[in-house]
Amino acid sequence: MADIFHEVDEEVRRERLKKLWDRYSLYLIALAVIVVAGVGSWRGYEWWQAKQAAAAGSAFEAAVALSEAGKHQEAEAAFAKVAAEAPGGYKVLSRLRAASELAQIKPADGVKAFEDIAADPSVEPTLQDLATVRAGLLLVDKTPFAEMKRQLDPLTDSSRAFRHSARELLVLSGWLNHDLTEAKRYIDMMAADPETPPGARARMQVLVALINSAAKS
Repeated sequence: MADIFHEVDEEVRRERLKKLWDRYSLYLIALAVIVVAGVGSWRGYEWWQAKQAAAAGSAFEAAVALSEAGKHQEAEAAFAKVAAEAPGGYKVLSRLRAASELAQIKPADGVKAFEDIAADPSVEPTLQDLATVRAGLLLVDKTPFAEMKRQLDPLTDSSRAFRHSARELLVLSGWLNHDLTEAKRYIDMMAADPETPPGARARMQVLVALINSAAKS
């Protein structure tokens, strides 16, 4: 008797499962297709990204070769093309290199290119700072100290990655513009920072000697 009840229960369960399958089978199949298609699409996207990155890497290396050969105009065009077409990190790096090559041909245009990168909110802050420093390097011998300070002083904070370069440029700008008080202020920053690179400290000592000589004359 127990076997009969068990068989009846099994039959009832099968009937319920069949009804559920008949009702929801299309949805389950559609869900399975979506999952499989999604996985396939993601794999395809990963392959496409890898292919794009490899192509960008090759184009970037070709542009570097042009730069090293002294073909700055061609290199600038090549880097600009990579920046326009490349994915991810190559885009900003190529913009920076294109600005450097442009500065070799037309310094003012190079400054503008660096300033555009520094002002671009899509660029990460550290690279924005790098672009500001590179622009400052091009401007240091032809720009009033007040303008150099406006651009570079925020970068001298102890939390900024390019603070050493920014401070050094401001020392040089202060000396060139005969603002020795401000130059000494940034020298003190460099001297007090234990992470100031040895090369920057050596250059600082040269500037200190020049400033002291200027102060005595």
